Amino acid sequence: MQPTRVLTGITTSGTPHLGNYVGAIRPAIAASREPGVESYYFLADYHALIKVQDPARVQRSTLEIAASWLACGLEPDQVRFYRQSDIPETTELTWLLTCVAGKGILNRAHAYKAAVDRNREAGEDDDAGVTAGLFMYPVLMAADILLFNAHKVPVGRDQIQHIEMARDFAQRFNHLYGEHFVLPEVVIEEQVATLPGLDGRKMSKSYDNTIPLFAPRGELRKLIYSIVTDSRAPGEAKDADTSNVFQLYRAFASTGETSAMRQAFADGIAWGDAKAALFERIDAEVAPLREKYEALIAQPARIEEILRAGAARLREERALPTLRALRDAVGLRNLAAGADA
Repeated sequence: MQPTRVLTGITTSGTPHLGNYVGAIRPAIAASREPGVESYYFLADYHALIKVQDPARVQRSTLEIAASWLACGLEPDQVRFYRQSDIPETTELTWLLTCVAGKGILNRAHAYKAAVDRNREAGEDDDAGVTAGLFMYPVLMAADILLFNAHKVPVGRDQIQHIEMARDFAQRFNHLYGEHFVLPEVVIEEQVATLPGLDGRKMSKSYDNTIPLFAPRGELRKLIYSIVTDSRAPGEAKDADTSNVFQLYRAFASTGETSAMRQAFADGIAWGDAKAALFERIDAEVAPLREKYEALIAQPARIEEILRAGAARLREERALPTLRALRDAVGLRNLAAGADA
């Protein structure tokens, strides 16, 4: 029975934090170990260039994110783990798809429309400051997916439109040139945890309220003790369901530990004690991963070797044969072979 190919892209534009770990890294690595699944994980460094023009940041983020996923248990021998820019067939397929992608569809892409709306509100030309990279982002994403004929693509709700576009481009290509592409299906993880940040809003680099995944133990403690809480005194019952501290604790604790902490909140645990328990629980899970991360980050050549090996294997197995077939399909052929070859 053919395995189900599941593809996950990881944008290399920042340092991983606890929200990334709980919401993406931890569940994705668990999913990669399920039977009947062929998992693809790639560092989307081409995508990062759309927003980040700092070369050192792109390089450092790529290193940190690769080390983070490996430290958290991703097994490069068991999955396809690679860097997007190490697969040149991705950009060639992007052009083939560009030639069948409807501009009207790209005009409706959420990110592009949002940029146009901002320009109109500011009295600017619709396309002021809009790069072709932002406009063409959905085509590059479609190439990432279709190059390996992924069956399923786990994404957030804000990315559903891009999967629908990938399906549309694949259908148009198939209609013109024969059945070459599987139509990918979107996978929405309804139960994926969204962690609150230091200020209670969703943990996000945009809000500058994150807790770095591999912050040193002392920094981790300091950040956790800075989490915003209400003014309820020790001995006064606290509402676990509205507490940032409790939501974070529950993301790392067992069912039994969570029940005990909920009772402690009802009994009026002091905020300092609750934060101390939260720190110890998070550090218990993260500390051994931090040790692995620090060992990996100190060996960038080893990470480079892992990524290059993953890309080389994948190019040989899939990317090169796929592009040979697609080039032939569109007529980019050996002229000596004859028109009917």
